[in-house]
Amino acid sequence: MAHKKAGGSSRNGRDSAGRRLGVKRYGGQFVSGGSIIVRQRGLKFKPGRNVGVGSDDTLFAKVSGKVVFSG
Repeated sequence: MAHKKAGGSSRNGRDSAGRRLGVKRYGGQFVSGGSIIVRQRGLKFKPGRNVGVGSDDTLFAKVSGKVVFSG
């Protein structure tokens, strides 16, 4: 008896929402202390002076000032 069995549900068909990563404040912009500068996975951008690193590798300003990217 050659016939197809009932098809199971697909294993695909799911998708997660985007993580909203990337640069949030660009070079030359003024930021206040605690402002998020970059959201990232892994240290793609390294922290410089007066910049802290969050537990999820987010870079944030420790003090108010102007954002400068170097490298």
